[in-house]
Amino acid sequence: MADYAFAMARADTTPEALRPLYARAHELYENKLWYQLVLLLNELLAHPASQQRPLHIVLYDKLVRPMAQHMSPLKHAHMAVVVSRQYESAENAYQFLSELVATLDNDETRDAYVLARIEAAHFQLLLGQVSETRAAMDECERYLDALGVVEPVVHASYFRVCGNYYKSTAEYASYYKTFLRYLACINVSTDLTAAERIEAAHDLALAALLGDSIYNFGELLQHEVLTSLAESEHKWLGELLRAFHTGDIGAFEALSPQLTREEILATHVAFLRQKMCLMALVEYVFHRSPADRTLSFEAVATATRIPVNEVEHLVMKALALGLVKGSVDEVDQQVHITWVQPRVLDPAQQAALLARLDEWCAHVDRVREFVHAQAPELFAEV
Repeated sequence: MADYAFAMARADTTPEALRPLYARAHELYENKLWYQLVLLLNELLAHPASQQRPLHIVLYDKLVRPMAQHMSPLKHAHMAVVVSRQYESAENAYQFLSELVATLDNDETRDAYVLARIEAAHFQLLLGQVSETRAAMDECERYLDALGVVEPVVHASYFRVCGNYYKSTAEYASYYKTFLRYLACINVSTDLTAAERIEAAHDLALAALLGDSIYNFGELLQHEVLTSLAESEHKWLGELLRAFHTGDIGAFEALSPQLTREEILATHVAFLRQKMCLMALVEYVFHRSPADRTLSFEAVATATRIPVNEVEHLVMKALALGLVKGSVDEVDQQVHITWVQPRVLDPAQQAALLARLDEWCAHVDRVREFVHAQAPELFAEV
């Protein structure tokens, strides 16, 4: 190892920016400063000048592998994951990580095993081995549940690979929830490139719109990754999300011609229209006082822009999805809502809620004054 680092520090083929790092690696190895050497190896792997093939692969064979006994198994596994991305084929990358996985399959190195195992599954997914990927996900989930606390890098890899699996199988709601958890494990602004941020925002927006159990868009709308859409050709997707979040049917209709830009949305127009009507219903009920939530079919039809004869079906759908609680009086053609599903609110919705709270406080004051006037003996003098 020391000889290799020494040679690379002087080789004409070594990128000039890397030569001081190789020289430093030789010095640290000679002085047995293992901790500092591990930090330097991470720096070498992350350096822009080392990203050309096959520098990482050679660096792993000559420097990282011989150093494995002097670093934690998790750090070793993390370096191997970085190196695996330089293999030209997914098959070779999978084989490389599988060899490491076999050496980590014991209780003492379980976190490192999970990291290497799930990243190997990433390449299995690229190879079309969907069932094998699913098996790896299930295995890693069991180990993560048993481990309890692990480093964020392990959870990040797990959620990323699981998210990509759900994306490949068109499980929109699962992808949405899982990939948001992945983003919570990383620094979005530094760990993702601009292109990756746009792709993540684009895919999350589609998943939120198409997920049959996703009716809360506030978390995504307030996430920093979504700002990437404003700087891309997908800006309209962010506007569409906001239309759904506020139940704005007019904005949805205005943006409807854009749906043809995404084939997957164009083939789900009927579903999207029903989802928009459900969001319009939720928003309509949300803005009404809890004491004034007995609604006529005509009022609901007007708010959701559907025929009166479709109101009952829409409300029953909202009840089944858990968006609201209440009852339907088909005889009197009325809907009584007792509860609306909590959700992340935007500033305008927060202001509306604050106004209702102020109204409630004022009502309590009026009741107090009335009771005081009618029965002053109930109030103690302070």
